Amino acid sequence: MSLHRPQGLHRLHHLVADSARRTPDAPAVRTANAVHSYAQLDAAADRYAAALHARGVRAGDRVVLWAHKTFEAIALMQGALRIGAVYAPVAAANPAARVQRITAGCTPALVVADSSGLRRASGARWDDVVPLVTFAELAQEGEGRTPPPPYENAPDDPAYILYTSGSTGDPKGVCISHRNALAFVEWAAAEAGVTAADRLSNHAPFNFDLSVFDLYAAFLAGASVYLVPEGLAYDPVQLAALLHHQKISVWYSVPSALVLMMQRGALLDGPPPAALRTCVFAGEPFPVQQVHALRKAWPEVRLLNWYGPTETNVCTSYEVTDRDLGSSRPLPIGTAASGARIALHPPRSKEGEIVVTGPTVMLGYWGAEPHTGPYFTGDVGRLGPDGNLEYVGRRDHMVKVRGHRIELGEIDSVLADHPAVAAAASFVVGTGLDARIHTAIVLSGSDVPGLLELKRDCAGRLPTYMVVDAVHVVDALPLTANGKTDRRALAELTGATADGGGES
Repeated sequence: MSLHRPQGLHRLHHLVADSARRTPDAPAVRTANAVHSYAQLDAAADRYAAALHARGVRAGDRVVLWAHKTFEAIALMQGALRIGAVYAPVAAANPAARVQRITAGCTPALVVADSSGLRRASGARWDDVVPLVTFAELAQEGEGRTPPPPYENAPDDPAYILYTSGSTGDPKGVCISHRNALAFVEWAAAEAGVTAADRLSNHAPFNFDLSVFDLYAAFLAGASVYLVPEGLAYDPVQLAALLHHQKISVWYSVPSALVLMMQRGALLDGPPPAALRTCVFAGEPFPVQQVHALRKAWPEVRLLNWYGPTETNVCTSYEVTDRDLGSSRPLPIGTAASGARIALHPPRSKEGEIVVTGPTVMLGYWGAEPHTGPYFTGDVGRLGPDGNLEYVGRRDHMVKVRGHRIELGEIDSVLADHPAVAAAASFVVGTGLDARIHTAIVLSGSDVPGLLELKRDCAGRLPTYMVVDAVHVVDALPLTANGKTDRRALAELTGATADGGGES
């Protein structure tokens, strides 16, 4: 396979422009209602670049996109990159309070929202924080304007910021450079064998790092990407049907989405989707029995298990083959990928913290000191008997729920702000599709807040996937020997079983 990779390519926004020059009429972005060509995407990106520049947005400025997954959102990302700005996508489901915490952290020149964001922003004193405009307003301002020449980034200039859950109660912005992103995208496109004939799926929201492959591997190869509507993200019947109807050839999602499609969407009934040749999954462990069932049902489809926190992009890869069918061991996360180097800490151990160095490791967290040296993931891995790395679990109290990374401390801080709550500590019960967020609270007085009341508090400040599912009232939070909250003991105290969480 040959991918078009111009010598000296160091800029993420070159991918769309180059594909538009090669094949202007080829489909670039597919949605449920329309197909947009590379020429259309290129022209829309130029309109947004011109409008942003006219508004005074310059290289290094941040632009927050608070929106659903749309063609316009993708075009705005490209327009921001073309003037050297840094985009920060925020899912439409985020409440205004959380978006305001994000904007307070990255101080953007502009927040661009769709109609959903505008509704959520109403009454939030938005002008006191940062200017907010709509996509339609910005596109209209760009009509007829000549965009500035594409900005000539250095490879290590920031390209985008992905906000993840933060242990202090504030979201953390993972800052990714053009070099970081391209090192991953070029490797991933080659590993998955992406060509211009492919249709990639985009299941993840744009603020989730899985979407980087969906969009930019397609743009690198001149392929098309289908934006799976957010409303279908966990609708197993429609997702399974979509694979067939949209002729998806490369699928990428968290394992829990595939398991849901297998269990409740009849994904494995009948023949495999005719166009599908590569199925990639990442973001959480895939139960080995389900992987085996998928492999048996789809013997001609490549199954790739990718691993890597947002801070490193994908840094290991493992391909599932028939040799895995006789194994009862956890599915390996494989060997080093994307030019990364992987080690376990402490050195020379067969089990320890996974440490990553290489070109995909982030620039750092926005607003903090630049990251230098190896990145300690907080994930524990072990070397399997065949030399492949296996994922063991977390060292800290960060958890995954349906692939979304959640710092339990962010939930705790929201609940502890309630006047009736003196202290709160959260933990996760169950795994995969059955994972639920539980919180133990200590009361500050005699008033006992109801579950719906606390859920409303969460919904007003946190994304939907972080809203607590159950609340337990306890007399005190149990502590470990070193005085930290013992989240595992909380599970026993409340009669639940925690999956991960550890100490806080």
